[in-house]
Amino acid sequence: MVNQGNGLGRARTFRDRGDPGGTRGEEIPLGAVWRGSGQCGFLVWAPRAERVELDFPGAAPRRFTLEPRGRGYHYREVPAMPGDRYTLSLDGGPPRPDPASRLQPQGVHGPSAVVDPSFPWSDGSWNGVPLERYVFYELHVGTFTPEGTFDAVIPHLPRLADLGVTAVELMPVAQFPSSRNWGYDGVALFAVQNSYGGPEGLKRLVDACHRTGMAAVLDVVYNHLGPEGNYLREFGPYFTDRYRTPWGDAINFDDRGSDGVRRFFLENARRWVTEFHFDALRIDAVHAIRDHSACPFLGELTEALEAEGHRLGRPVHVIAESDRNDARLVRRRREGGLAMDAQWCDDFHHSLHALLTGERNGYYQDFGRVEDLAAAFQRAFVYQGQYSAYRGCPHGNRTEGLPGKRFVVSAQNHDQVGNRQKGERLSALVDFESQKVAAAAVLLSPYLPLLFMGEEYGETAPFLYFVSHDDPQIVAAVRRGRREEFAAFGWQGEPPDPQAEATFHASRLNPGLATSGRHRALFEFCRELLRLRREVPALASLDRARVEAHPFEEQRTLAVARRRGDSAALLVLAFAPGARPVRLPARGPWRKALDSAEDRWAGTGGRAPPCLESISGEAIVTLTGPAALLYLAELSGQAGIVS
Repeated sequence: MVNQGNGLGRARTFRDRGDPGGTRGEEIPLGAVWRGSGQCGFLVWAPRAERVELDFPGAAPRRFTLEPRGRGYHYREVPAMPGDRYTLSLDGGPPRPDPASRLQPQGVHGPSAVVDPSFPWSDGSWNGVPLERYVFYELHVGTFTPEGTFDAVIPHLPRLADLGVTAVELMPVAQFPSSRNWGYDGVALFAVQNSYGGPEGLKRLVDACHRTGMAAVLDVVYNHLGPEGNYLREFGPYFTDRYRTPWGDAINFDDRGSDGVRRFFLENARRWVTEFHFDALRIDAVHAIRDHSACPFLGELTEALEAEGHRLGRPVHVIAESDRNDARLVRRRREGGLAMDAQWCDDFHHSLHALLTGERNGYYQDFGRVEDLAAAFQRAFVYQGQYSAYRGCPHGNRTEGLPGKRFVVSAQNHDQVGNRQKGERLSALVDFESQKVAAAAVLLSPYLPLLFMGEEYGETAPFLYFVSHDDPQIVAAVRRGRREEFAAFGWQGEPPDPQAEATFHASRLNPGLATSGRHRALFEFCRELLRLRREVPALASLDRARVEAHPFEEQRTLAVARRRGDSAALLVLAFAPGARPVRLPARGPWRKALDSAEDRWAGTGGRAPPCLESISGEAIVTLTGPAALLYLAELSGQAGIVS
């Protein structure tokens, strides 16, 4: 089925929010909306300007004055075609890009371009992926392939689907300065990065994801804008000095004029879902979205996308990134929550990383015990109100009653790798056997697992922080900020220069590694883990009430038992080298389904018994670690999983 509609869907506009105006009763989206008949409507919110002029600076320059429509909105429909470039001028000021520009062909400082939103979609029968089946694969378009484009990602999708990935998550793609950036310095939030392939390239990639059976997830940044090319302040009260974020002024979601600001971000979110067919949005650093209004923006955003999902007939998910351990983000509205679908769980990562690496600097000082990872397996948040030495205060709240699908866990992600001074992945920090332990912990967890690009085969290239700003003062500020951040972790030496092109090139993947040796073995190991996750009922279930985690601190070993109906699974994670006996709480009999030390996984030689027979509810096993073992059992008629 081919859908060639314009994809605009229902835009919540100033008419919905009680604003005057409208054309023949239509709902008018922000920005330039091509009508398909040689006419284009331009809607601009500029409450600080009395006069807004629209300029087409081509070979035959044209100028139009937009008509005021109340509450700071200006609108006019004029002759224009896709590809036409235009700028806006406020009260005779300099030419500026459209705040809701769909494309910036000359970058963040250049003119905007009119875009035809129609596309020959082939995903008309796409119904989405249930949230509990999400297996995320986070990637950065610019470094995933040598070409650094959306189209270059498409040939790799069948490999990811074969691995067991069900959701491809793109780091931010809103227009940022030049061509090298993580994406968190975006300033034209409606425009798709031109160097990646623009809106057409992004639509081809999303369509290909759906054709391959995978959901498409987009990381969006609504807590700040980048420092270069940010002209929003000239148009309206987009920022507030009531709050600050680590990256500059906070977005104005609760102060005077915030109605227009909220409308801007809500319409942006809807557009990714309607015009680009994304299945989920990951909202960056929601703890930096400062909002004390009675109706928080995040709640309004979640309701808006939930409504779009109902209208479209497919699930649309909202996933938060937060470092607050605040379960209210994902609790239901009637429980006082914001009803977001899931949130990233830092505590799981920190517990696992501290055990694997032995690092105790920065926030890792709050972790390092097997007991911490056991708590993460059972409660998601290790800190649920206890005192945090790193933070110097109590941290977090409780997660009772929340299913595992409300939490996204990882052993690596762009933040935890890229915010290290040298951008080291686990492959540079731990041995090969420990990499397999990390994979088993994440992929067989009772949560939604996330793989960071290349993790599945042990990519050796670092993922460094990189930018390409034109302003020397901004470049100097970025360099200074990175040094200060690394100092907090006690890292010594000079970090790689974020502005240097070599820093960007060093971060590109080497996918050829996945075809041979230990890299191939790790890829196959991850694929087998994901097969077991899908096919074993006890592992497919994300019911945290049926999870029991037993830490063995002296042996540096964790046993995690899970059950669904008669199906039971016992995951054993050993973090220390050497051989040592462990008394596993194992009401059996159990059969071994996986041993990371076996030769087929390029291991050191699996010595764990093929079956476990319990004696008084225990089984004594001699482990040679680091290692990951999985035992399965059918426990028909037995009330508990373990003793």
